[in-house]
Amino acid sequence: MTKGPVHIEIENLLQAAFSPEYLSVNNDSANHKGHSGDDGSGASHFSIEIKSAAFNNVNRVMRQRMVNNALGDIPGNRVHAMAIKAIGTAD
Repeated sequence: MTKGPVHIEIENLLQAAFSPEYLSVNNDSANHKGHSGDDGSGASHFSIEIKSAAFNNVNRVMRQRMVNNALGDIPGNRVHAMAIKAIGTAD
């Protein structure tokens, strides 16, 4: 599947904010076609897995907040839903 502009923007923002050892961003929008939150853009639902030293000694809730903050207006405004798995390099 070709990466759309939102997908690329998410990857770029997370790379810049966290310099991750591992980053996987998946567009899951096709799995939610016709469901609540599907705006027809093909960029409504994403899953993110990220591993970075920035998450060491940080609890799960704060990790989620850090990712959401790094993504600016994307979560909740431009993207309906994001599943985030953020882990530290020491985990």
